[in-house]
Amino acid sequence: MLIRWEEYVNPVRDKHNRFPAIESIAYKFNFLNRLVVNEYIEMLWNMIRFVGFNRIINKRSFQLLLTHDVDSIFKYSSLKSGFREIAGDIIKRRDLILAFKNIKTKFMTHSGIFKDPYDTFDYLMDISEKYNTKSYSFLHSSKSAQQDIDNSKHLRMLAEKIKNRGHFTGYHPSYNAYNNSEIFKKDKEIIENITGVCLKFGRQHFLRFEPPLTWQIWEDNNMEWDSTLSYADREGFRCGVCYPFPVFNFLSRNKLKLLERPLIIMEGSLINYQSLEPEVVFKRIKTLVNKVKKYNGEFVFLWHNSSFQGGIWEPYALIYEKVIDEPFSL
Repeated sequence: MLIRWEEYVNPVRDKHNRFPAIESIAYKFNFLNRLVVNEYIEMLWNMIRFVGFNRIINKRSFQLLLTHDVDSIFKYSSLKSGFREIAGDIIKRRDLILAFKNIKTKFMTHSGIFKDPYDTFDYLMDISEKYNTKSYSFLHSSKSAQQDIDNSKHLRMLAEKIKNRGHFTGYHPSYNAYNNSEIFKKDKEIIENITGVCLKFGRQHFLRFEPPLTWQIWEDNNMEWDSTLSYADREGFRCGVCYPFPVFNFLSRNKLKLLERPLIIMEGSLINYQSLEPEVVFKRIKTLVNKVKKYNGEFVFLWHNSSFQGGIWEPYALIYEKVIDEPFSL
């Protein structure tokens, strides 16, 4: 479960070259939503205690790790942007009301009346501070970030805002960086040069992952921890554990310094991939939170900065804070 050997030997991949949840042993045998590694740890400790070993082990406490993959800082980066979306509203979706709403929002955003729908960073940090925790925003790298002066300025300003408020900036490598060390390194340098932040942790774009190569690339680039390992198409415990753990390269037979902090759930897994109603989304997340709490583990939660307003996201906007509030109200 921890080294992801099954993903190495099973060649099935989705359109993004990812190992799908439905191909996993855990899904097929109905234990994807069980913390099987934690269960084995508990069983082993109970057996050791039974034979007389009474040493007190390090106690853990339940933790929330709130993460945000920043694929785009803005929905409307300029007055020229967004017209493809509006054309799609009219031609493809045949929804004049939605097209009018997007036109109105677009121009009011750039006139200063509305904030851009993706500019939710203050809100995310406000929520984190309300519950005495931190936000981890993983910044996406791209050629445009380096070439476009305006984009670079906004990226730098965002990193400064995050730092000034005492939160954390991480790395969200570009689409093809998961199996290409050269791209990974170059993308990382782009973000570091723009922001002045030394990037030490983050998550792969689109949750693309190839064992053990992706981990080795992160190790070789002096990264401290990764939080990629959740499935895109289903929520649950891809590694069967809710504790950070040092990863193992089963090809080189080496334990790496890199830690994996398993992602438990991404909002898109429930909303985009499974099209679940808001009430069902909340119940699914609550169930997983309670399972992590049982083992005093770390609940790693991904909610994109862009997943609050507009389109399918509107009915789900209040779920984020409700999910965070739940563990503290029990």
